[in-house]
Amino acid sequence: MTGVGDDTAIPVLLYHAVMDGPPDWIAEFTVTPQQFGTHLDAVAESGRTPVTVSALADHLAGRAPLPSRPVLLTFDDGFADLPGPTAEALAVRGLAATAYLTTGALSPGGRSLLPPAPMMTLAQAAGLERSGMEVGSHTVTHAQLDTLPQRDLARELRDSRAALEDVLGHPVRHLAYPHGYNSGRVRRMAAAAGYETATAVRHALSSERDEAYRIARLIVRRSHTVADVENWLAGGGARVAPYRDGPRTVGWRWYRRARAVLRGPVFAG
Repeated sequence: MTGVGDDTAIPVLLYHAVMDGPPDWIAEFTVTPQQFGTHLDAVAESGRTPVTVSALADHLAGRAPLPSRPVLLTFDDGFADLPGPTAEALAVRGLAATAYLTTGALSPGGRSLLPPAPMMTLAQAAGLERSGMEVGSHTVTHAQLDTLPQRDLARELRDSRAALEDVLGHPVRHLAYPHGYNSGRVRRMAAAAGYETATAVRHALSSERDEAYRIARLIVRRSHTVADVENWLAGGGARVAPYRDGPRTVGWRWYRRARAVLRGPVFAG
């Protein structure tokens, strides 16, 4: 569908690090500050309105309308550039964004599956909000959630949210799946843990019919040009996510079991 515009499309762009000379393991998913600036200028000039994931969540739940032609800018993991030059580049243009933080990678002595890289600290999360950025969870260790036993999955969902709420002082409503991997069980557990939305990858444009617990995102790679970003902003360059979850999913009995695991004493502290 490259080059074919769709006025119903909602681009949700996924960035990781914005830096020069990144570690090799994250280089493919890193853009330089210069590239990032051109992308943000394209967003500002596109006629789209940047909104947070909370705004999209409110719309999907029927609580509030979205502005005309919205776009979402999201950032995963919590690299060191995020609370500094990246947040500043967004703020100077007045662009809303959402950051999903891997709490184990940001805490002193924390456990994470991410390889070494310059990272922000968990204490800087409140500064992200002061700069105008929304904060969500990206789990504790960045594990592939659809491979975890239920208790480990519950720990990833619950403990990351608790750590963020402790430093922010308010509920954390949104989750991003590490690597984008999820399943029906993971989505149900995310809902049971109290998250209102979860973002995946799906290599697709989102839409007003998207799923609240599998919101489509487009990964921005270092090989993507500003023309690619402009194409997405125009509603082209990718398919549009064609559906969203309804009030179905699973029965109340399963939901109560999931809530019991998430609240159980095995996760105390």
